[in-house]
This record gives sequence, structure tokens and C-alpha cells, in this order.
Amino acid sequence: MNLAAGLGGFLMGVFEMPEYDRHEEVAFHSDAGTGLRAIVAIHSTALGPAAGGCRLWAYPSSSDAVADVLRLSRGMSYKSALAGLAFGGGKAVIIADPKRPKTPELFEAYGRFVNSLGGRYITAEDVGTTTADMENVARQTRYVSGLIRHAGDVGGDPGPQTALGVYLGLKAAVKFRLGRADLQDLGIAVQGVGGVGYHLCRLLAADGARLFVADVRAAATERVAGEFGAVPVAASDVLHQDVEVFAPCALGAILNAQSIPRLRAKIVAGAANNQLALERDGVALHAAGVLYAPDYVINAAGIINVFHEYYGVSSEAQVHAAIAAIPARLTDIFERSRRESRPTHEVADDLARARIAAGQTRLVA
Repeated sequence: MNLAAGLGGFLMGVFEMPEYDRHEEVAFHSDAGTGLRAIVAIHSTALGPAAGGCRLWAYPSSSDAVADVLRLSRGMSYKSALAGLAFGGGKAVIIADPKRPKTPELFEAYGRFVNSLGGRYITAEDVGTTTADMENVARQTRYVSGLIRHAGDVGGDPGPQTALGVYLGLKAAVKFRLGRADLQDLGIAVQGVGGVGYHLCRLLAADGARLFVADVRAAATERVAGEFGAVPVAASDVLHQDVEVFAPCALGAILNAQSIPRLRAKIVAGAANNQLALERDGVALHAAGVLYAPDYVINAAGIINVFHEYYGVSSEAQVHAAIAAIPARLTDIFERSRRESRPTHEVADDLARARIAAGQTRLVA
């Protein structure tokens, strides 16, 4: 069942939402049998089919879910554009029911929804979903990536690859801001140690960084503390640790008018999407002398992994070579920011928009 016909005035309000950015399509879908309530936002297909993960989350309201999917899908457009991928930007959210556990049938219903979009949107896993969930999606559609990996295949869970890209990007930020080529004894606070944060901590610990970690799940922080010698801190305190680098790897909007004045790190470099609550928060970071690695640039390894898996024409060495380009891309943005006295997120946004606009021009021509 498509919900568009029944949402009336609410849908009209989507166009007035601050998160709306001339999105090409926003599709709503429900399935009574499985309890599926899902939204797919397609921001742009100028450079290729819209691609982005499917987030399963218990949103406070439908409006919160719409705002999230709109912001996330735009970020995916920018992410793929700057990574040089033949992908546009899209995202899906499934509104979770805390009283109803996810089932294979739920994801099969979601797969039928994705299939109904005719290839304009390619899905994968995200917060709250897994490669096993995507296998269930794949029973109903071919427009899916991030499937269980077999020996010799590229792709699979994008979390470890995302962590690798963030690790390389973080090192580039440290070199640019602090003039250091190593991480030995460098203080790094990591917020969120799940599918990406855990693997990031493993890489950082191997380089001798001093880690301070937090997660809403106590077992997750205990695991990282036990394996990597990290210091567990309260979730409410991790952003304000006296460290050189803050690495947000949980949900977005963590950098805002309340948190930024208390931030003690000189660098923000992490895997979370939509780290800035508002555009002006990037300006505030710049004014405070904090080097911000734009999230959709530093965390692009996940979509790079998805791209190579989906088209199936690459080796793991090629995937790693593409991920290895992230530090140079970030350094270019840092240098432009310094040269032009502009926040890094504004520089990155302008570069991404220019590439998308060039793709739209080619489509018209």
C-alpha cells in the first residue's frame, strides 16, 4: 500500500520542511501484515541511481522520520558525488515498533517496496539493519547491496570498510591540524562503538592512541575497553573529554549550539552521518578553531564498498585503492578552507553541488 494518497496535508508540508532540498521523490509505504512503515527519499539521480542504506529506528514521530530520511538522502548525494561514484543519493527509514521485533517477512515486504521503485533506489544496511536483513530484502528485489560476503567477493558488511576510511581521514586531519604523522599517545574520544566505531577503535589502538569511548550499550564499551585498553566514559561526557580528536560514530546532530562551546578537541573526525545539527554549527566550529572533517567525505568508504559490490566488477584491492583516496580529498578541502577562510562543510557542499549540477547538465544535453 502506498501511503501518498492518504497523507494529504502532511505531504504538502514536506515541501516546507527545512530538510527538504528539491528531492526528486519521497515515497511512503506500509504493509499491515508485517507492520512495515517505511519511507524512501530520493534526493538526486543526476549521477546514477540513488543509493543509500536502510535505517531501522524507533522515531518519536513520523515527522522526525521524514526529517531524518531527507537529510540522510541529501548527504548520500554529496557523498557519492565527492567520491566520484556513478551513484545518486537516496536513503530509507523503517519506523520501528519497539513492541514488535523485526522479522524476515518485514524485510521481504520492504524489498517489494524497493522493487516498486524500479531501480531508482538501491538499498543496503544502516543503523539497525544487517547483512542478514539485506539477504531477506534480496528475495524480493535485485536493487540491494551489502549482502553476505563469500570468499573472494568484494562487498559485504560495509562497517569495517567505513572504519578504515574514517581512520585514514582522521590521520589526514591530525597531520593537517597538528602536524603529526602518527597517533601515538594521541587522545581520541569515540562516541558509539558499534559496527563502525568498534573497528575504528581497533585501528586507532593499533597505532597507540589513547582511547576514551562511550556507547549507550554498556556491553559495547566494556568490549572495547577489554580488547583495546580504552577508557569507558559516560555517554553524556564523551564529547567534552580533554582530547585532541573527537570521533562521533553514533547518530547525527551531535554538534550543536549546546555541545560546541563545551567541545575541547581540536579536530572532529568520525563516521556518524549529519553530525552538524544546523548549518551554522559548522560555522561555529570553524570560528572556534576546530578542524571539522565533513562527515560525508570522511565516511564515504561504506558507499564505495556498496558501489563496487553492486556492480560486481572490482577486486578488494580496487576497493581499498578507492578508499585510500579519502585523505587526499579531505586535505584538499582543508586547504581550500584555510585559503578561503571558510568552514570546511561549506567548501565540501559547494564541491558536491557543482558535481551534481554537472551531472544534471549532461542529462539535459
